[in-house]
Amino acid sequence: MDNREKIIGSELSARYNDNTRGVYFIGTTPPKSDTPLDQVGAIAEKLIERVKDIDFDGLIVYDIQDENSRNSKTRPFPFKSTHDPRVYSSVLNKKTNRPVITYKSVVQSNAEEFNQWIDEAWENYGVRDIVLVGSPSASKNQTLPLSEAYKTLAQNKHDFFTGGVTIAERHAKKGNEHQRLMEKYHQGCNFFISQAIYNPQATIDKLTRYAIECEKNGLKPQRIILTFSPCGSEKTLQFIDWLGVSVPEATSLRILHAKKPLYESIRICHNSLIQILDAVLPYNLPLGINIESLTNRKEEIDGSILLYKLMRSTMDNYLVKQELNRHITSD
Repeated sequence: MDNREKIIGSELSARYNDNTRGVYFIGTTPPKSDTPLDQVGAIAEKLIERVKDIDFDGLIVYDIQDENSRNSKTRPFPFKSTHDPRVYSSVLNKKTNRPVITYKSVVQSNAEEFNQWIDEAWENYGVRDIVLVGSPSASKNQTLPLSEAYKTLAQNKHDFFTGGVTIAERHAKKGNEHQRLMEKYHQGCNFFISQAIYNPQATIDKLTRYAIECEKNGLKPQRIILTFSPCGSEKTLQFIDWLGVSVPEATSLRILHAKKPLYESIRICHNSLIQILDAVLPYNLPLGINIESLTNRKEEIDGSILLYKLMRSTMDNYLVKQELNRHITSD
């Protein structure tokens, strides 16, 4: 049996192998590094209070980096360092008793430092589910290339449930994101989390190509978690653009000229999910949803909870219809 088909110390791995259901996450960032450590728990409690009435499979904690090499534009929101994502993941895991996926940017580590980081993540912080992130730009000065980080992780004594990032915008430019997904699978990735989606066609193209190429090569498609982020202001939209997310001009204009931009963006995200599901569900790709707020504005955080409820119910309904169709068409 392929080692990645086993339950490898991660509660998520069992859920991921059930293609008849979606998996659902809330994305968040660690508190700023100047936050006293004894207040981190209180910040976690506020998040938990916001999501207490919704059913979710787990949380995602991002590793926030400056990423000044991403592009030449000025970062709309000034970069502020955060607490170690392992710390916040551990706090959230203990307080919610839910799995927490922890992001790790590897570009500032060498192999020895990275190995130490992942040993500590497992042994000191209880991290079991991890997503590795490489450089946002094609820099030749990376201390630890992403491919080497995957190799180091695979050779580590601890059996992490490992994921990677997938970006539809790369597929739109180069047409090879499906190949990246298959390569990352062979490097140890059991799932993928997308960048925020505002251009559904780019995601449809990528997922369709990935499904077809997996079938050609006799590979089982891995779970792909689709990320959506509400946008309530022009500055948030500028930040989305700075992050490299493709936002069609008409979509930007709809948001900016709406009476209530936040709720217009929620409508747009919901319509994007429907388009994606209509296009790719016939390929039986295992999917999931991740909802994040890109700012700490209360309105956008509350909007992300509303968006989560809407997106989860939509995907659940689609999956039930898909299961019904399978029964109807089976011999």
